[in-house]
Amino acid sequence: MIDYYFSLRSPWAYLGHQTFMAMTKNYGLSVRYFPVFLSDVFQETGGLPLAKRHPARQNYRILELQRWREKRNLPLVLHPAYMASDPRLADRVIVALLEDKKDPEAFIQAGFEALWVQDQDIADHATLNRLLNAAGFDADHYLARAQSESIISIHDANARQAIAAGVIGSPCYVRKGEVFWGQDRLELLDDALRSNREPYRLI
Repeated sequence: MIDYYFSLRSPWAYLGHQTFMAMTKNYGLSVRYFPVFLSDVFQETGGLPLAKRHPARQNYRILELQRWREKRNLPLVLHPAYMASDPRLADRVIVALLEDKKDPEAFIQAGFEALWVQDQDIADHATLNRLLNAAGFDADHYLARAQSESIISIHDANARQAIAAGVIGSPCYVRKGEVFWGQDRLELLDDALRSNREPYRLI
């Protein structure tokens, strides 16, 4: 079992998603998905939203995105027009699918690609409607569910759980309480899974 904390707004989660899912399939592991609102996590753990980071950090991020899109052999728009759009409705659609025991994979992949490849607005209802229908889900039902108090409450609780688990950004993969932050740690996660070592703890 791996706990997976992420947001569709995260380019790093997009870049690592296919590799991570293939890895869990290879090891026969189930995944517990926890979409989180990153602003809530950053506020409690000392992270800064992109616009508030020093220009040197913002510039380095662009270099890293180029390196990793080449490394993962994935298309990626470096400056999507809708990057600043609120991701909560899209992420809550995932929560709603999970609550109904649906496999969210088709929608998650489509959501990542809509923002980071096709440069579309995942906060837009029409976009989400199209993505849900294409993934085989009742779009009207799940858009309504995603705006319900029960789903909003679960999504908010995901952020609190993330903070309690030591999560500091997206994506984070948590194996037996050990946090692997960032898709660039997937190789280290793979090492841990292959060796089946005990998780590292704070000393």
